[in-house]
Amino acid sequence: MKPYQKIIIQECGEPLVQIPEQDFYLETPSAYARLGADYQGKSPYFLRAGVLDKLLIAKEELKKINPHWKIRIFDAYRPVSIQKFMVEYTFNSICKEREINVDILGEEEKEKIYQEVFKIWAIPSDNPLTPPPHSTGGAIDLTIMDENKQSIPMGGEIDELSPVSLPDYYLDARDEPEKTYHQHRQILLQIMTKAGFHRHREEWWHFSYGDQMWAWLENEANPQSHYIAKYGKYEQ
Repeated sequence: MKPYQKIIIQECGEPLVQIPEQDFYLETPSAYARLGADYQGKSPYFLRAGVLDKLLIAKEELKKINPHWKIRIFDAYRPVSIQKFMVEYTFNSICKEREINVDILGEEEKEKIYQEVFKIWAIPSDNPLTPPPHSTGGAIDLTIMDENKQSIPMGGEIDELSPVSLPDYYLDARDEPEKTYHQHRQILLQIMTKAGFHRHREEWWHFSYGDQMWAWLENEANPQSHYIAKYGKYEQ
């Protein structure tokens, strides 16, 4: 169990709402659909209503910095079934990259690989007390796109299973490209923080509001506070 999963959830019943295409850049088909994830005809571009309100604030904050840039949504609401698919997809990708035969792996060896997978992917838990953040509708993966519909360089890809995914990986960079990566990550952090989000401590692209991780990070930042989560697992 991760520390944030100990946070109490008091479900507020807020609905999922669709992210408006006119305000953000949404890829079609979505990233995980292209990998074979079956959304059963539904879209991943949904968030809790309150989270979308916050995201619209972040949009306006970005305009103040650069009116030609736009928030690009990579992934938002993610059913547990899609979480399971991506965990297995990542596990198999690691095995393929390392030329490991999955069929002859022992349980201990499998567990070591899954621990690597879970550095990026939350456990696809069906337990209502420990839902994956994206399955609550309170978490979102995103980046920033320029006027040419190109993602501005962040020095790493979303979902990349390597140290470059750490938000402050380029904090002490000395060469200009790497300094720029850090500056861009800081812009993303700035607009999202001003809107009320918290960033995942190990993923520069992942932000949340209202879920267990958000409440845990609020309490870490403000030891006198006692926030609980208002978004639990959502069944679309």
